[in-house]
Amino acid sequence: MSNEYKHVLVAVDLTKDSHLVLERALPIAERNGAKVSIIHTLEPLGFAYGGDIPMDLTSIQDQLDSHARERLGDIATPHGIANEDQYVVVGMPDSEIHRFAAEHDVDLIVVGSHGRHGFALLLGSTSTGVLHGAQCDVLAVRVGADDSEE
Repeated sequence: MSNEYKHVLVAVDLTKDSHLVLERALPIAERNGAKVSIIHTLEPLGFAYGGDIPMDLTSIQDQLDSHARERLGDIATPHGIANEDQYVVVGMPDSEIHRFAAEHDVDLIVVGSHGRHGFALLLGSTSTGVLHGAQCDVLAVRVGADDSEE
């Protein structure tokens, strides 16, 4: 069994911290000669509004998708990640990341973690969901540290 990574998946939320997550993943991929894919997950608008709005949200979802693809390109392209390795998917983030990882033989997922405490930690987060259901290694990169903690 090899302990080298062959495919690294970087999951980002498109905030300014996304660069930090990607910059942590890239040297690991480079040391292992691994392919790098980057993914962002959009939750369906129907989830956000609970399906209570009697209107077609397709055009709004399409606009969100287009904007997310543009932002993902802004993050990934300067680091040499090709368009075909940049993915925007719609669904629940942890489930979609697990699905993608299984379908594309990902052996390391790198995700940002905001290091929540207390009630926010109990309620969970995307990074916690990814960690608990992953069939491969997961690296949670600490991001968004609160300046008051320093």
